[in-house]
Amino acid sequence: MTYEQEKLSIEAKLGLNTYKIAKAAHILPDQARCAVCRERWCLRICPGNLYSLGADGQIVLNYEGCLECGTCLVVCSHLTWEYPEGGCGVQYRLG
Repeated sequence: MTYEQEKLSIEAKLGLNTYKIAKAAHILPDQARCAVCRERWCLRICPGNLYSLGADGQIVLNYEGCLECGTCLVVCSHLTWEYPEGGCGVQYRLG
């Protein structure tokens, strides 16, 4: 890693990542359980900021930018999480 690369912020390094998007989501929230969840940790804990609250109050997940860190799986037992299908997902460059 060069000195210039070391000086990049975490956000800039993560911005260099590339993604091969799978056809199907590898993370599936259980919307019935999400509806009664008071904590909604997924909205605050995901480093990729992939979870949001839809206009209808349901959890919206944009799996395409997933960093595959598993943080959401650690804080929420109400979702199905698998690695993306072979060859798909994040390709780290510097982050």
